[in-house]
Amino acid sequence: MELRPYQREAIDCTWDYLRARPGNPCVVIPTGGGKTLVMAEMIRHALTEWPGTRICVLAHVRELVEQNADKLKRYWPEAPLGIYSASLKRRDRFDPVIFASIQSVAKKSAQLGRFDLLLIDEAHRIPLRAEGQYREFIEGCQRFNPGLRIAGLTATPYRLGGGPVCGPDYILTDVAYEARVGDLIRDGYLSKLVSKAGVARANLAGVAVRNGEYVAGQLERAVNAGGVVEAACDEMVAFCADRRAWIVFCAGVAHAEHVSGALAARGIACAQVDGTTASIERAARIEAFQRGELRALVNVNVLSEGFDATHVDAVVMLRPTKSAALYYQQAGRGMRLHPGKENCLVLDFAGNVIEHGPVDAIRPPKRPGAKAKSEAPVRECPECHAHVPVQARQCQDCGYTWPVSEFFNRHDATANNAAILSDEIVPPVEHAVTRVTYAEHVGKSGVPTLQVTYWCGLRTFREWVCLQHGGWARAKAMTWWMARDPQGLTPRTVKAAVETAERLRTPATLTVRESGKYPEILHASFTDPGESGSQDRRAA
Repeated sequence: MELRPYQREAIDCTWDYLRARPGNPCVVIPTGGGKTLVMAEMIRHALTEWPGTRICVLAHVRELVEQNADKLKRYWPEAPLGIYSASLKRRDRFDPVIFASIQSVAKKSAQLGRFDLLLIDEAHRIPLRAEGQYREFIEGCQRFNPGLRIAGLTATPYRLGGGPVCGPDYILTDVAYEARVGDLIRDGYLSKLVSKAGVARANLAGVAVRNGEYVAGQLERAVNAGGVVEAACDEMVAFCADRRAWIVFCAGVAHAEHVSGALAARGIACAQVDGTTASIERAARIEAFQRGELRALVNVNVLSEGFDATHVDAVVMLRPTKSAALYYQQAGRGMRLHPGKENCLVLDFAGNVIEHGPVDAIRPPKRPGAKAKSEAPVRECPECHAHVPVQARQCQDCGYTWPVSEFFNRHDATANNAAILSDEIVPPVEHAVTRVTYAEHVGKSGVPTLQVTYWCGLRTFREWVCLQHGGWARAKAMTWWMARDPQGLTPRTVKAAVETAERLRTPATLTVRESGKYPEILHASFTDPGESGSQDRRAA
């Protein structure tokens, strides 16, 4: 298996962070972007470069433990690995690489011996502060090795219950690398998503919110009431008529039973999987879906994470959620590429797209308990239920025109956040670059940055390159500089960068998206002979 450019960059940034900084880095790679392969290459590299290294890979469910171990074995057949998971009936303890479920090893660190590196999959599952089994296991491992290094991998840098994954008081301290959904779709590594709001929606007025999420019992009664399910299934069959593999997310077992029964009555081959489904039966139903024998797989809290079915081309959300991470994970089930798959439809009966915004524009919150937020507001068309930019007078799908009074009255607008991809709301625009200027800038942090100003006709766009920062920011700055400097020598200081900036190549064009508070430079393209491809500007 050959690593993609962003996967190699993620690995390099992680090793750079571990070498240069004392904290614990996190790698963010979107669902379908191949973070398991990144983890496999890190393990192979560590064991071949530093013989005697021991690594533990933690996951929160048995399926992920098994999947991660299998991926390493296929990537590196000689990998010396073992598995410690009670549900898998494996308790290997002495192999150089141990794949473990956190529930099985939380209190067993003394039995597993010394580890040098701990990798945590689905890192957004780590509880806040000092709570949880992860902290207990880590503290046990540190008694054997005070120098234990830890790295996390996740598709979302925000937790299921709200708040950021990384922080000075958390297990993971910094994001070392982030690949973004929009970039990977643009570069052909992920499938495009399209969205549609379902008409049949439950009344959530009486559903309470506790600890940042809807109360489960109240939510299930609301979404399972009256004719909501029947009407939603009618719409589902109509909207997904040309879709071959549907994943349906429900709010509870009774709700899922109602939905699967209604789909079967409409001639849709489907099955249900939830926490009460026996493991053997669950595996059989998932395999039947993978083989194409089932058109729909209805689930409750089973397929949001760690489920790989590349042919999924319809994600149906019948479960409202206040968790941006859960919303993202569900939408992500349709992001993987598959032969003949043009895109994946996200059919939203739950209002999640309006609640949380585009999956490629959600930004992590800055404080514990806060919600992740999007940057691209929309409203829903009352005629065709398409998601439309809040500033648009006319629906791009059906031509409906909003009254002038409603268009200019922000309080009357129904928009909250955004559509399933931000490009559907405000598409990026390419600008020709006429000249570039460089200057030293010192902000509130006191650390100088290189302020780069691009002159594009009457417009100017700015970005700040963190040459004097450490870890991930420095690594991204080096990538930015080497794409522009024929000599490939990255200066250590901003002052030195300004003095040598005349030798930098000038981009021919910039691709910019202006959906948030400030314009976002997505990437720069070069046309001179030194070009080695478009320079990705996700993080510099």
